[in-house]
Amino acid sequence: MSLKAFTVMPLLLATLFGGMALYHWVEDLPWPDSFLNSAMLLGGMGPVDRIATTPGKWLIGAYALFAGLVFIVTAGIMLGPVVHAVLHRFHIERDQAANP
Repeated sequence: MSLKAFTVMPLLLATLFGGMALYHWVEDLPWPDSFLNSAMLLGGMGPVDRIATTPGKWLIGAYALFAGLVFIVTAGIMLGPVVHAVLHRFHIERDQAANP
């Protein structure tokens, strides 16, 4: 794993554990089910279990929006160096293009 992967790991773990806590304490789901729902939202897939309470719907809806942003930021940080390398690979110098 690259250094960039390690820089976003605390953000990912904090978001995952925050979602697990919401599912566990607000929706009374066991920890393994809380992990599954939180990880699915953080991975961009969507929740697995139905949300039963009104406060749970509000809080987990807000968590889903936040997890979506974390997913986009993480994808950008992880894929940034790859896109940069690809752009460098196909870069053509001006002198070479003008004088073939």
